[in-house]
Amino acid sequence: MAGHSQFKNIMHRKGKQDAKRGKLFTKLIREIMTAARTGLPDPNSNPRLRAAVLAAREANMTKDTVDRAIKRGSGQDGGEAYEEVRYEGYGPGGVAVIVEALTDNRNRTASEVRSIFTKNGGTLGETNSVGFMFTHVGEILYPLAVASADAMFEAGLEAGADNVETGAETHEILTSVDGFAAARDGLEKKFGAPRSAKLVWRPQNTTPMNEETAKTLFELIEALEDCDDVQTVYSNEDVPEAILAKLEAAS
Repeated sequence: MAGHSQFKNIMHRKGKQDAKRGKLFTKLIREIMTAARTGLPDPNSNPRLRAAVLAAREANMTKDTVDRAIKRGSGQDGGEAYEEVRYEGYGPGGVAVIVEALTDNRNRTASEVRSIFTKNGGTLGETNSVGFMFTHVGEILYPLAVASADAMFEAGLEAGADNVETGAETHEILTSVDGFAAARDGLEKKFGAPRSAKLVWRPQNTTPMNEETAKTLFELIEALEDCDDVQTVYSNEDVPEAILAKLEAAS
């Protein structure tokens, strides 16, 4: 799954992060509203809302904007009701793609997602057409500064995590879907709020990409992420660093 994440980092280094700031805020606000609507409107009592608020703060969203989104989501100040939907399909080169969205109009979103797949060399499939190639897991991320690798490993296992890995920038704790809430709460009591805590789709295997196919795939992923209704895109490509560097130089 790291392929398009690396590409996104390349794009951000070229100054495109600010251009997508408005769309990022739209996605964060929808997540805050949905979290507030499906649970309590208090971040301290609603872990999903707490995670959404933390993500919004990391994106430098103002407190007033966050508070308004919570009020709208909880019904205190009007606001739409967003439904969680998932789309699955294949991208260029047979890469498996999962798209998670929050929408107030399923027909509109399905049409837009299908159109994006078709225009960018992909094919939208039925539900579970590629889901079996991924594992649905809990992912909890902490900055390196909160603990040593050994301390985080021990704490993660005590909290019921399936695996703990320390990378260049974060500690990554993986859990089962059923064990996610307990692990998140246990780690939060020990280390404070995580940088991120959510359920994600991790590929069980990857699909090798050549330069031409990788370029088309990244265009598909970027177009999907540019859609207001789309929250997250997961894919199972494997793009060599040399090709990523070449695409960066050409962009």
